[in-house]
Amino acid sequence: MSSTADLPSLESLEFLPYINDVGELPTQLQNQIGIYAIFDRSQSLQFVGYSRDIYLSLKQHLVRQPECCYWLKATTIDRPNRTFLESVQSSWIADNGSVPAGNDRDKSLWLDPISTRHAMTTAESDSFNDLDGVAQIKLLKQVSRRVEDTILAKLQQRGVQAEIRFNPKLKEQGLLDLK
Repeated sequence: MSSTADLPSLESLEFLPYINDVGELPTQLQNQIGIYAIFDRSQSLQFVGYSRDIYLSLKQHLVRQPECCYWLKATTIDRPNRTFLESVQSSWIADNGSVPAGNDRDKSLWLDPISTRHAMTTAESDSFNDLDGVAQIKLLKQVSRRVEDTILAKLQQRGVQAEIRFNPKLKEQGLLDLK
């Protein structure tokens, strides 16, 4: 869609598979500005967002919430217009009849880097504060790599072939986010 004048309703858009039959996310959305809705396996709305690069945003959401990303609907515009995109987002959520968890109580799970501190073993957690700064960073990186391996294994089970690279600097803080 090329203008911001007549964006379709959410209901009028076709469902697209989040991951196609060759394991790729919708490449036609690379470098595209627009709004998108993410649905789970049963096509229940999970999140409505907008982005300057829908493809990159979809990749982030897949890493953060792989069990919720099975279907999507999206439409694009030529130029960024936050006010317009926010009004379309509100309209799509209203059309749904309820606010999806990803735009409400689970918003941080969809939008923020993944905190890996919850994955520390009891022993790691108990010893963390007794470690010096360098040892703490080393432990956080180790835990982050463990969580990263779990995420990548889930994505591999889903058949994802898209390149997934995490920001190595954030691992030092116990966070995972795509590079």
